[in-house]
Amino acid sequence: MDFATHRSRRARIGHAVLRRLPLAGTLVGLGLAAWLVATNDLAAVAVAFGKIGFLGLAGVVLARIAAILVCGLAWARLLDGLSPAPASSCLVLRFVREGINVLLPVASVGGDVLGARLLTFWGVPGALAAASVLADMLFQVGTLALFAGLGAALVGQVEGAAAAELAHWTGRTLGVAALLLAGFFVLLRTGLMRVLEEKVAALGRRFVREAEARPEPRSQVQGALDAVWGRGRRGRLAQSCGLHALAWMFGVAEVAIVLACIGGHPVDLTEVVVIESLGQAIKAAAFLVPSGLGVQEGGFVLVCGLFGIDGGTALALSLAKRVPDVVLGLPALLVWQNLEARRTGIGPAATPR
Repeated sequence: MDFATHRSRRARIGHAVLRRLPLAGTLVGLGLAAWLVATNDLAAVAVAFGKIGFLGLAGVVLARIAAILVCGLAWARLLDGLSPAPASSCLVLRFVREGINVLLPVASVGGDVLGARLLTFWGVPGALAAASVLADMLFQVGTLALFAGLGAALVGQVEGAAAAELAHWTGRTLGVAALLLAGFFVLLRTGLMRVLEEKVAALGRRFVREAEARPEPRSQVQGALDAVWGRGRRGRLAQSCGLHALAWMFGVAEVAIVLACIGGHPVDLTEVVVIESLGQAIKAAAFLVPSGLGVQEGGFVLVCGLFGIDGGTALALSLAKRVPDVVLGLPALLVWQNLEARRTGIGPAATPR
């Protein structure tokens, strides 16, 4: 077996492993969910969920709609002045990105990758679409880290060994996340992306026949990233980051609405912020588990327990937060299929306007 064949085989094996990671994450999530069901009173969960009622769930859905719209505006600010796509395209595709991430068996970044591709349907160059999504993800994760840091600082003031241990775990996790975010920022902000593109292109040429006849690829994504970070765009970047920070507050509103509807426990702003921030941090840490299945539920049970909120209420809270996933995710998937159909169709309808 020659070197090229060996490398090709290793690449195929690696690709197969990556494809199976979401499936493995799903199985882990299902196992955790099954354990939570077995160790909690389902009747108590049903009673707590029933107390939320239609109006409570409607409030949760409206809060989620607001959060996604704000995230769509944050994405549009990154593209402002760089692409012909209207801001409305980012708003629509932000719902599609969210729907894919929460309803399909993919890692939590699968919808973001597809969102970059769909953005090209509006005439945005592929490199710029990819660069905008990368920058958007950086701001989203970065603001989540700050939000989780706020939660860790607040939970550190709660008495008890469990709260102290959770605060320490969150602090250590945020330390690792800070290093990863710094590395991601360096990758996006400097010329390292260009080096990475050239390495990937060189590796691809080894396994593509007649590669010598093809033109040398250009480091287009790095150029697009340079445009996103370019001079005179600090205001747009700050607005995008600020909008992402605002979006996390709508999650706090979701928790407050649910707990107020269920009753039996006073709704304290500090507690609500801790529950949402650390719950989202735990879910994000398990990003390979599609939609945080089981992880989100376990996170809420853990964090809510610090404030004396029973497991039934915590699980009902998690179920209520999954209602928008379905109510908004299913139409988003239909929009995605419609966009694909129009793209491959014949005639004026082939390109979204």
